[in-house]
Amino acid sequence: MAQSRKDSRGYALRSGECQRKDGRYSYSYTDKNRNRHTIYATDLISLRKREQQIRRDLEDGLDPRRAERITVNQVYDAYIKQKYDLKGTTRANYIYTYDHYIRETFGKRRLCEVKYTDVKKFYYDLLTEEGLSPATVDNVHTQLHPAFGMAVRDGYIRVNPAAGVLGEIKKSHVWVQEKRKSLTVPQQKAFMNYLYENHRYEGWKPVITVLIGSGMRIGECLGLRWQDLDFENRTISVNHNLVHRKLEKGGESLHINTPKTAAGMRTIPMIEQVYEAFMEEYQIQQITGFCTQEIEGYSGFVFSSSNCTVTLPVEVNRAIHLVIAEYNQEETAKAKKEKREAFLLPDISAHHLRHTFCTRLCENETNLKVIQSIMGHKDIQTTMDIYADCTEEKKQEVIKNIEGKIFLM
Repeated sequence: MAQSRKDSRGYALRSGECQRKDGRYSYSYTDKNRNRHTIYATDLISLRKREQQIRRDLEDGLDPRRAERITVNQVYDAYIKQKYDLKGTTRANYIYTYDHYIRETFGKRRLCEVKYTDVKKFYYDLLTEEGLSPATVDNVHTQLHPAFGMAVRDGYIRVNPAAGVLGEIKKSHVWVQEKRKSLTVPQQKAFMNYLYENHRYEGWKPVITVLIGSGMRIGECLGLRWQDLDFENRTISVNHNLVHRKLEKGGESLHINTPKTAAGMRTIPMIEQVYEAFMEEYQIQQITGFCTQEIEGYSGFVFSSSNCTVTLPVEVNRAIHLVIAEYNQEETAKAKKEKREAFLLPDISAHHLRHTFCTRLCENETNLKVIQSIMGHKDIQTTMDIYADCTEEKKQEVIKNIEGKIFLM
């Protein structure tokens, strides 16, 4: 029988363990890639604690040495590089979020040191110390969670430290997401009446009418070509969208993307006002000239600027803000003169017009699948949330309608 090795104090040494001449202890092992590694400790107890963890990691197929060396940044860079199915715009947005909110702070941490509580504190700090919105923190989580998931699958760490963090924070008082409000019926009437009554907004009437009358996203609307419109059957084919991106080094770029999800590919019926808006735009361009710009093989865009280039989202939003500002200014002066309270409009964007259309749709349609299809919502929950909000606002109206109809005496 082979005689067991012992240290200077008479303790038996296990396989792989050794006591050096300077009194320190070492443990040597081979990782899953057959690479040899050695760790050191000043005493046998400390060595065996680390040894136990290494044995457990190796049994679970983990690579502890790699996890000790790499940072969160390195994990993310490897993750995003392998996301081959991302659209260019989505990839750019992902990288922008990571670089601006993670890379120079949390991203420099070593992977092996990141725990659930570290991720939780990071998210809370972004919300409370940095003042970021819940939507932005949600985007941060969208970058970290799958990157950590890849590290788990690759055997660097045992569990995903971001798993469950956002769900816990969403239950706290600091997670307050402001819902994007739609225009009420009186607000919508005031906005559209002011738009139609002022000739200086003549050029903006068609695109704003189409936005509020179809519920399209701004990129879907501005990406429309005349060939996407079926005037005989009065339908709009939504099969791509225009992406306008400002570059960090100055300048801008325009791209055409297919819808992010299959739900985005849809056909929207034209209501009468939308049909007339398209006809008006056509008549305007017969005088000013049709769009001559070509973007990634797409041409013949419906909405064109005075120099025959495609209308940009920022231009539409600027026009909407201007309409609101001038309306509020005139309404304030008129109310003061008439000694009444002014009926002011909230500052809105093109996306509020989409939300307004969806609200009107929910107020007049009970089939959620129809609403989801028209809006291009991937998740029915999005449709249900808007529908629930509309139902809440209609409660008082419903109660008034049944006044005197419950108790019949």
